[in-house]
Amino acid sequence: MKSPNLDIGRGGYHPCMDWVTCAHSAGCTGIAGRPSGLCLAHLPPEQLGAALGALSPGRLLDLRGTTVTSDLLSRVLDATGARPGRTRLDRVRFTGDVKLAGVTFGGDVSLDGATFERLASFFGARFEGNVSLAGVRFSRELSFHGVTVRGHVSLDRAVMSRDALFSQAVFGHGLSCERARFDGYATFDGARLGDGATFRGARFGRTLSFRKVSGHAGFDGAHFAADAYLSATGRLSAARARADGLLDVAVARCGVDLRGVEVTGPMTVRLTDSQADLEGARLRGPATVTGRGRSTVTSLREVEAASLGLFGLDLSSCRFAGLAHPSGVRVKDCTFALTPRGIQVGLRWPMLRWFSRRRALAAEHPRRGHGHLGDDPGASPDSLAALYAGLRPTDRATAADFAFAAMEMRRQAGHGWWLSVSWLVCGYGMRMGRAAAWCALVAAFSAAAVLWSTASHATGHTGAPALPSAPVHHIWAR
Repeated sequence: MKSPNLDIGRGGYHPCMDWVTCAHSAGCTGIAGRPSGLCLAHLPPEQLGAALGALSPGRLLDLRGTTVTSDLLSRVLDATGARPGRTRLDRVRFTGDVKLAGVTFGGDVSLDGATFERLASFFGARFEGNVSLAGVRFSRELSFHGVTVRGHVSLDRAVMSRDALFSQAVFGHGLSCERARFDGYATFDGARLGDGATFRGARFGRTLSFRKVSGHAGFDGAHFAADAYLSATGRLSAARARADGLLDVAVARCGVDLRGVEVTGPMTVRLTDSQADLEGARLRGPATVTGRGRSTVTSLREVEAASLGLFGLDLSSCRFAGLAHPSGVRVKDCTFALTPRGIQVGLRWPMLRWFSRRRALAAEHPRRGHGHLGDDPGASPDSLAALYAGLRPTDRATAADFAFAAMEMRRQAGHGWWLSVSWLVCGYGMRMGRAAAWCALVAAFSAAAVLWSTASHATGHTGAPALPSAPVHHIWAR
C-alpha cells in the first residue's frame, strides 16, 4: 500500500489537502506547479520568473498551502497588476506583513485555514465576489478598515489574536463570524452590513465597539468578556449572550432581542421608536432601559434584576409575570394599560359592580374578560398582587392605582371577607368618593325616617282626629 505522501511524478498527495502538494519535502503543503512539481515558494529563481510571467490580471491565482513571504506576495501582486481574478489561498502561511492597499480581487477569494504571522492589512482593498476566511488565524493586527466587498464575507471560527478593525467596511451581502474569537480590541464603527451580520457564539476578549452600524446584527450566544457597545439601525439580537462588563445597547426604529441575556456589570438600553424584549434576562448589575418616541418593552417575564430602571417607555402590553425582584424596579414617565370604566352585572357577589378607569398591568386584563388567560398564564391574582405591591412608579397617580390594584388582586384571591367589605364601602380607603356616596345614602334614609316619624306623631297612631270628652258635672246632673 502506498503512503499518502508518496511522490507521484514530481508531486505528492497529502491526506488533509485536496490538491497535489509540493515535491520539495513531505512537510511542504504548497500546491505543485507543472511541470516542476514544486510550489511557488520552492521554485529556483529562473523557474520562479517564468511562473510569475504566466500570471495575468483577472486570471485564476492559486497558491493553496504555500508559504508566502512579503517579497513573494509583492512579486505576485505585481505580476497580476494588483487585479487577480478568482483567488485560492487556502491554508497559505503568510510569514511577513500582508498589505493589500489598492488591490482589487475580480472573483471569489478563499483563505480558509490560512495563517497570518504578522500584520494583515486589507485596508482599501476591493473584493468583487465572496470572501471566505473560515478558520483563519491572525497572530497580529487585522485591518479591514474601509474594505468594500460586493459579496458575502465569512470569518467563521477565525481567531484574531490582536486588534481587529472593521470600521467603515462595506459588506454587500453580509458578514458571518460564527464562533469567531476576537482576543483584542474590535471595532465595527460605521460599517454597512448589507444583508446583516451574525456573531453567533463569538467571543470578544476586550472592548467591542459596534456603533452606528447599518444593518441587522445577531450576537446570539456571544460572550463579551469586557465592555461592549452595540448600536445599529437594523434589528439587533443578543439573545442568551453573556457580558462580564458593561453592555451598552442603542437602537433606532427597530427591535432588540435581549431574551436570556446575562450581564454581570451595568447595562444600558436606549430605544428610539423601537421595542425590546428582555424575557428571562439575568441582570446582576444596575440596569436601565430608556425610551424616546414610541418605544416599548414587550416582556419582562422571569427577569432577575436587583436594580432596573424603566424610563419613558410604553409598558401597556408588557408581560411582568415571574419578575424576580419587583421592588427593585423603578418606573418613571411610563405608559400602562387602562382598565375599562362602567358598570358590570354578574352572578358573583356583589352582583352589581362599578369600575373607574385606572392604570393597570396588561396581565390583569384577561381577569376582567378582556383578552385571553393564555396570553400570560403565570398571572395569578397572588402574583399580580405581589407585582403591584412591589413596583415603584414615581408619579403619585400611578402609585395610587397600583396600590388599589394590589388590594383588588388580594380580594380576588380570597384573602378575607373584610376586603370585599372594604372594597364596597370605601375602595380600600382609596376611593373616598365611594364612602361619601354611602354616607349621603345613609343620611338620605335617616332624614326620610325622621320626617316620617314626625308626621306620624303629629297625626296620631291611627291617623283619625281625637273626640272631645264630656264634662263630669254634666253627667252627675243627669
